[in-house]
Amino acid sequence: MAADSSAAGTAAATAAGAAAKTLSVAEQLEQLSAARKLVLENSAYYDRIVKGVLPIIGPGSPLELRRWGAEFLAESLATPVLAMRDKENITVAVLDTLSALLDGAGEDVIVLKASVAAASSAYPIALRWIIHNSYHSESWEQMSAIKSKILRIWDGAPAPVRLSCIKFAQRVVLAQTASNGMEQKYGALDISLNMIPPNHPLLDPRQLEAEATGLLDRMLGALQDNSSDALVVDATLNCLSILIRTRPNTSSRIINTVLNFNPLKLANSPMTPKNKVLMRSMEKTTRMFLTHLLKRDPNIPMSGRIQQYLERLMRSRAEIFEEAGRKRALPADQAASNYSEAKRQRVDSGVSQFAVPPLGAGPHSLAALFTLTNNAGLQAFDATQVPADIAAKIGVRTLATVNQQVLDLAVNGVRDRLTALYVAGAAAAAAAQPTVYNAATAPLGVEEEEDDDYEPDLTPAEDTEQILNKLDNAPPEVDAMEPTLGAGAALALGPFKLPSPPPLDPGTAAKFSQLAASRVFSPLASLKDSTLRKPRAGIHRLAASSYDRDSWLTLITRLATRSTAGLDDSVSIKAEDDADAMVLDRRSSSAGGMALGGVVREMLYNYVLEDWRRRIEVAVAWLCEEWYNDQLTKKRWGGGPSGESPPLHYEQLALRLVDGFLSYITAHDKVLTRFLAEIPELSRALLGRLKGLCADPTTVQLALTSLLYLVMMRPPVRGIALDTVAEIWVEYEDARPLAAKYLVKWRPGFIESQTRGAGGDAAPVNNMAITA
Repeated sequence: MAADSSAAGTAAATAAGAAAKTLSVAEQLEQLSAARKLVLENSAYYDRIVKGVLPIIGPGSPLELRRWGAEFLAESLATPVLAMRDKENITVAVLDTLSALLDGAGEDVIVLKASVAAASSAYPIALRWIIHNSYHSESWEQMSAIKSKILRIWDGAPAPVRLSCIKFAQRVVLAQTASNGMEQKYGALDISLNMIPPNHPLLDPRQLEAEATGLLDRMLGALQDNSSDALVVDATLNCLSILIRTRPNTSSRIINTVLNFNPLKLANSPMTPKNKVLMRSMEKTTRMFLTHLLKRDPNIPMSGRIQQYLERLMRSRAEIFEEAGRKRALPADQAASNYSEAKRQRVDSGVSQFAVPPLGAGPHSLAALFTLTNNAGLQAFDATQVPADIAAKIGVRTLATVNQQVLDLAVNGVRDRLTALYVAGAAAAAAAQPTVYNAATAPLGVEEEEDDDYEPDLTPAEDTEQILNKLDNAPPEVDAMEPTLGAGAALALGPFKLPSPPPLDPGTAAKFSQLAASRVFSPLASLKDSTLRKPRAGIHRLAASSYDRDSWLTLITRLATRSTAGLDDSVSIKAEDDADAMVLDRRSSSAGGMALGGVVREMLYNYVLEDWRRRIEVAVAWLCEEWYNDQLTKKRWGGGPSGESPPLHYEQLALRLVDGFLSYITAHDKVLTRFLAEIPELSRALLGRLKGLCADPTTVQLALTSLLYLVMMRPPVRGIALDTVAEIWVEYEDARPLAAKYLVKWRPGFIESQTRGAGGDAAPVNNMAITA
């Protein structure tokens, strides 16, 4: 199935590339929709499909294709399923197309809106790319040109495009201002000014921060001018909330501007229905913005001003809308005559005249039992169409305002209905029960009624064969000593068993393994790190003792190592009566793709490598679980078949993690020393990976100090650590001064022996025998 999906992805991209020349617009849209459906099912095809459709959606393409392309780019850049590296690759590839779509004179509104939305998602990613890849100045020039175009068309654009421009400005301000570092749920997506080094060749932090301040003032201009455009005001307020939460340097300016904004300015204009809708929208958005701000942090310095503003706003709203919605007052003579008495009489008479009508003859449903009115319209209303939360609110408010007398009358009426139904049911049951003759209690002269009419049996006698057949088909006789079974016992159903599920083919099993593993990793984005530093309980600690990130990661590592033991690539051992007789059955997972344990391991590896400096503890815990699982596997394997070795994972996973770390290592990454010190087992091949660091003069000291730490603090691996230091001394001349310093102390005489051997041509230096 994986091969079919890959072929489908390639075919979709190829067909999309050739469609512009050979197919009609409708056929092209159909193929593009199929490609979009494919990437929604499998995010691995995003990069291929996005780059494949770029030639079709350019400025010279038909309008329908440009609309589809702009919306697809916005959707692809905003999707949360892609890793940051994949998003960076897509962003760099689409910058030319986005710039061309924004350049078109008289471009369609939908195309412009989607293009600006795509640029909003692309800007922080492009900034992050330039921070880590300063050599690629072309991408930053393209992104800067796109930003200039969007800011130029902002004011004169139609309303949908202006809303997208406001969102773009918000993303620029977020990316070019300092973060408070408290938004843990955004993780690597929280791109801010803190990430830019002071000496970056392309980015000047002071200039970017000044530009962000100017853009924020431009966003706040709609509120400072008391704009009556409800769409712009609501969009601006919705974009400002995240700025206050994550960028504390902007909060005071934003709150002061909002407190000086009057959403009810249109009250001085004619109260048309349009003006009422606009005022209600702006007033509600402003009120909710400030209310949620107070709920999030009630102790902010401006809480008193915010509370006063909210109270004043609510009073103004009540005066404007409630006065306009009130009915005209009655003339004074009518009000003085009988209005109050008539109203009082009508209310009193309603309470006194309320009564629950009795039920008529015939069977009744449960709904009819509790129906208190004969109104056909109300009875025909389907209350199940009302959502549960709205029905609950209606019920609570009704019970809170209902008259106590009316409630008592309704309860008593339903009680009377229940009593009447019970009496009628008892009478009907008594009438339907037949009278049984009892000779002991029957009066004198009354005998059991007999059938006086005698009719002779004129049917012919049965022969022997018919009698035997009838006896064979007769039901078994019931023992007279056993109690008579009830009529319902003969109809009792036997135990119900669900049918067996259909067999699961290997391809479907592999697909479900991928989905299950993805769902296991999905909560990590929302879980918080434990605030309390708890002592480690060792290998036998409970995985889910608390619902935090550490507990969930422990559960994932054990799911990868322990839960599938014996189900995929592990060994199942069956012991017979003789303890020495073992049947070893290795199951291969190659037929159905990667097994569940392998899928979880692959996702765990990608998770650690995404931010390996901060997640080094996760890598150590994972390798500890793998080492423990390997020990159990060796113990279960015992005397396995000759020539076969148990399936072990620790060594290859440790080597893979070290190779991944070394690709990004720097001279300041002391976490490598910590990683080597805490993993449970070190091998010669694992320590041999450190020799690659000695090719770079900046990381020689890190490699040798890590090995020195192992020599001092882990005596079991002292020999292979010193062997590695000796090999570094032999193979890398730049590392010899520091390596010689360690060898003189921990392996005296080694350097002299190698020097003498090299001077006398006794043996090649690289082929020496290193002894511990």
